[in-house]
Amino acid sequence: MHKEYITESKKEELEKELVFLQTVERKKILDVLEYARGLGDLKENSEYHEARDAQGKLEDRIKKIDHILKHAEIINTDITFDHVQIGATVNIENIENGEKKTVTIVGPEDANILEGKISFGSPLGQALLNKKKDDIVLFEAPKGSINYKIISIK
Repeated sequence: MHKEYITESKKEELEKELVFLQTVERKKILDVLEYARGLGDLKENSEYHEARDAQGKLEDRIKKIDHILKHAEIINTDITFDHVQIGATVNIENIENGEKKTVTIVGPEDANILEGKISFGSPLGQALLNKKKDDIVLFEAPKGSINYKIISIK
């Protein structure tokens, strides 16, 4: 697995989700499994198979969250950077049309385009990494190339 980066707020969110999955959701699935076993023949029992699938997905999610919480590096988004790196908030301007936007470079778990948080592994995130103020960045978007100028980094 690749290195994980999360913000403090994402860490807290994942901790809450983990507790919920380990307590409420596990119990729910165990109750469904117990009920489904009581229906008889497990080979032809779709409720049982669906519950087993849900149990597998739940355990996978629990393992993933546990791994992230144990190994992720917490990124600080409240400091000033001299170049774009994980945790930086970057103001960029589209050179062609003057459109400005602000993005924060985060890990995949924190990424949320509606909040302006982009993963460092995304095409735009990769294009911005290690660049400095006033650098021009070429970004390959689905509709073609876009040139952005880095206005500020914090």
